[in-house]
Amino acid sequence: MGARTIQVEDVLGRVAVWSGQPVTHRPLTGGLSHHIWRVDVRGRSYVLRVLEPAVSAAGLGVPPPLEIENTRLAAESGAGARVYEVLPDVPALVLEFLPGRTLDAASVRQAGTIPRIAAACRVLHAGPRFGNDFDIIGKLYELLDVCRHNDLRLPDGYLERLSTVEHVRAALGVLPLPTVPCHNDLLPENFIADERSGDIRIVDYQLSGNNDPTFELGDIAAEADFDPDQVADLTAAYFGAETTPALIARVRLNLLLSNVTWTLWFSVHHGLLRDRDTAHQPAPSSQRSTFDYWAEAADKWGQACRDMDTPDLGRLMRAAAGRTSSLHP
Repeated sequence: MGARTIQVEDVLGRVAVWSGQPVTHRPLTGGLSHHIWRVDVRGRSYVLRVLEPAVSAAGLGVPPPLEIENTRLAAESGAGARVYEVLPDVPALVLEFLPGRTLDAASVRQAGTIPRIAAACRVLHAGPRFGNDFDIIGKLYELLDVCRHNDLRLPDGYLERLSTVEHVRAALGVLPLPTVPCHNDLLPENFIADERSGDIRIVDYQLSGNNDPTFELGDIAAEADFDPDQVADLTAAYFGAETTPALIARVRLNLLLSNVTWTLWFSVHHGLLRDRDTAHQPAPSSQRSTFDYWAEAADKWGQACRDMDTPDLGRLMRAAAGRTSSLHP
């Protein structure tokens, strides 16, 4: 993958929003793929997000034009930050700075936070449809092809477990849900608790696309390591009176698929973009030079194997397919 060095000063000078005004900037840490700065202009703050084409070229995100358009649509829904300007040839976006608290896994698991997260997802999912579709198992096989083509390392036993993935896919396909515009990568740090309104906003549309809403919920649960009761609470907070054992089972199965697939995301990043992060990235991406992508892949794979080995798996698949009305023996 071709690497490039981003000079933030070159991008800052091209932004019309603050043209001719004195600006200060500093990196925003926490991102694992793109380059992000906070820019302050005469008492007003913005976010400058510069997209790295090597990320989508490796299959680790949607192409920059799609991410830009989906970010606009998410802003229109009210879930995402407002888009003030786009520099398509960089490519980069100038976004609203959301003053508030970036969530972490512990805060996402809090009983009082779960309904607020569900509400944020409903806002996004009720908004305009995105310009692409997303399927988590399709993404799995896309990333697996990247691994095979580049002779990248896979966790032990990965290929042997794909038959279980196919059984889960079949169970989820019996009673499919209509797709909605989804974020698809809701790790806790992509939630901002807005200090002005109290609402939770959603940022970073790198993997966005129209998808089954129960994957969105399952991915949240996977990233924050929910237990089954917390999964049930999140499902009930999202679906309300329409909640059924089948929906809870769908979310739990999608939690499993999230961990199985994002195992490969980290494997690919480790294998293809590690050198880029170490040698070519500017200051705001310094966290990436020390982040252990392979360790993260191993951790996700361990969680996925845990859930594939649970005695509950068959019961969950039967419940998701509508073949039982209970999640209990």
